[in-house]
Amino acid sequence: MKLLSGLLLCSLVLGVSSQRWLSFPGEAVRGAWDMWRAYSDMREANYKNSDKYFHARGNYDAAQRGPGGVWAARVISDARENLQSFMGRGAEDTEADQAANRWGRSGKDPNHFRPKGLPDKY
Repeated sequence: MKLLSGLLLCSLVLGVSSQRWLSFPGEAVRGAWDMWRAYSDMREANYKNSDKYFHARGNYDAAQRGPGGVWAARVISDARENLQSFMGRGAEDTEADQAANRWGRSGKDPNHFRPKGLPDKY
């Protein structure tokens, strides 16, 4: 119920039209799925120095869904980074991850962060 209330409030605050309002929840769900897929790929790849790429890619893919995807990407990214900061991860690494998150959400090419040698599958 809190999620539904949050989606409704965000859509009203964003001032999206009634047609966009109806698509916001679906965009958010698909954006969350994009974030999960990027996280799963990152775990599967287990490739050194690739985390920023997967952060940017997940946020980019989610943002392509529309305002709901951008919202989901921001909420998920912020929650993950806040949790990791709470668990004692360094502020520098958290800020670098957030920079990659913002890069992807802004629509910039996530391949900017792609490490050399990462398999084409990703």
